[in-house]
Amino acid sequence: MRYINKLVKALIKVGYGCNNHCSFCHTLDVRHIDDTTVGVHQKIQRAAELGYSMAVLSGGEPTMRPELTRWASHSAALGLDFGLVTNGRMLAYPELVDRLEKYRLQYVYMSLHGGSAKVHNAMVRAHAYEDTLGAVQELSGRGLDLTVNCVITSVNMNHLMELVDRMLPFDDVVLKFSMVEPKGAADKLFDAVIPRISDVAAKVVEAIHHGQERSTGLTFAHDGIPLCLLPGLEHLYDDLKTHGFASMTEVFEPDFYPVDNANCMQTDRCAGCGLSGPCVGLYKGYNAEFGDSELMPVDGLRSNSFNYVYEREIPWEQGSPCPVFETGVTPYDRGRHVFVRVNGHMRQHRTFTRDFSDAAIARIKREQGQLYLDTSDKDAPNDFSTDLRKLSLLTECQSCELVTQCAGCYEASTDEIFGRDDAQVATLLQNLRGDVLDVGCGETRYGHYLEALAQSGQIQYTGVEPDAALVAAFRAKHPWAEVMQSAIEDMSLEEERYDHIILLRSYNHVRDVEAVFHRLTRAIRPGGSLLVVDNVAFGLVRTVAQADRAESSHAAFEHYRNHSAAEASQCIANEDLALRTLTEVSPSMSNQWVLMYEKTHTISKAVSTL
Repeated sequence: MRYINKLVKALIKVGYGCNNHCSFCHTLDVRHIDDTTVGVHQKIQRAAELGYSMAVLSGGEPTMRPELTRWASHSAALGLDFGLVTNGRMLAYPELVDRLEKYRLQYVYMSLHGGSAKVHNAMVRAHAYEDTLGAVQELSGRGLDLTVNCVITSVNMNHLMELVDRMLPFDDVVLKFSMVEPKGAADKLFDAVIPRISDVAAKVVEAIHHGQERSTGLTFAHDGIPLCLLPGLEHLYDDLKTHGFASMTEVFEPDFYPVDNANCMQTDRCAGCGLSGPCVGLYKGYNAEFGDSELMPVDGLRSNSFNYVYEREIPWEQGSPCPVFETGVTPYDRGRHVFVRVNGHMRQHRTFTRDFSDAAIARIKREQGQLYLDTSDKDAPNDFSTDLRKLSLLTECQSCELVTQCAGCYEASTDEIFGRDDAQVATLLQNLRGDVLDVGCGETRYGHYLEALAQSGQIQYTGVEPDAALVAAFRAKHPWAEVMQSAIEDMSLEEERYDHIILLRSYNHVRDVEAVFHRLTRAIRPGGSLLVVDNVAFGLVRTVAQADRAESSHAAFEHYRNHSAAEASQCIANEDLALRTLTEVSPSMSNQWVLMYEKTHTISKAVSTL
């Protein structure tokens, strides 16, 4: 997903009181709680200290607070832009909007739930429509980042087209449709306000297509709806992270905390879906009531890397305490933030990617340890040994009492991990004898090993590769090789034809793993081997210029999955294959794993045991 050097926003809840009474209000039970004037003032100060570019006030309803313009003034004095998450009613008054603009008002995320007073007022249980629509009219045309959010319940689900038509004149508005979350009032009124997610998705698709056909300026977004139910509109997903929110703080919280999607879940049905990276799944409360039978998982290609992009530099003198430890770790996301120590500074990087879930990012960074400093000027690294340097957690971080809570600080290693791990593969290849089938041979980095074996007569080599350009390049570089242009899925395989089958970084390119490996197993002679080498996904620590260059390139996604060795073995395993080698990825290694199997039965014996 393209990196955008966007404003990094801090979301500050000022209190939970509100002049609307929405039937789906998240904060129904705490409407009596407000933060103090000083408390909000201090949190704005903290946002500036953390390097954020914008303070955004939310609630409840922040525009009800008489301190609103004082807070905006304080924010501007600290060099921050100012934003609001609001029901918009007070912003119908031009005097207030004019004053807030003087204090750097740049962002408004407001609510409008219907294209008529009847629908909107029924949703918010107040006579609010005229003021709210007046706010849209007042805010539009001022050059603001302006989103109008419509929460969809059973009440307004059949009236979305009317809202689209009402918003068509406003060509600088993003009209967003959000599935109601079973929380607060919506949970108490579950049967009355929570519609089926598939019905909501159908109405949203209809409304957005209707608007796109009629408007040249109005744009659309959605939230809370699994992407598999919105074909063709997946790219319009919109949440706090896509809006550039780094962290937030509730009234009762002493500091900022990373925004997350902990209220959502992916179910077992989502496993293997091509959209599982960017999709947050279902609301947990919805799944508990209705289950996941409405989901429609899809095939699809995905990325195998993501960017941590430079944000700021924090002084860290030799021998002085860690500046993050000293000022507090809670605002930083353990997965999405990373610090890198360079000389006397700590460089802060962050990823806003939506190609990977929060859980996947945390696993790649913390469990597998697959972080790399990009030292190249390429769109994408193609020689890992020269283009990348492995990042390792500092020794002092490993023993820190906050290591399980902190994003951690890393430093670049000088170890040649890629060459070391490739040496293991080379040893396995050098033991091959007889007929060898190389599946997905087009970009193999082990061609010189295979060439030596072939020219010495130890192996009879056949390569198969679906990409015509790669086939031509392979033949030009290795004229000794027999290479066929074909996808393995389309290739006819003779039973017990090969002594060895190898897949060197092509496993993740196979669409239907279980079906293909069933056929590959049958094509191996008894006593032969199956060698599979591939990579898990990894994070690249980059400058803004490097990230922009990479994300602006024409590189396409090629992977159907980013399995670990353990995950791959579950898909490959069958009773005719005995696992002889399993090398899993770990923080001390590169992102390459190895599986090697021995074929133990003849086909006739294997069939007889079924």
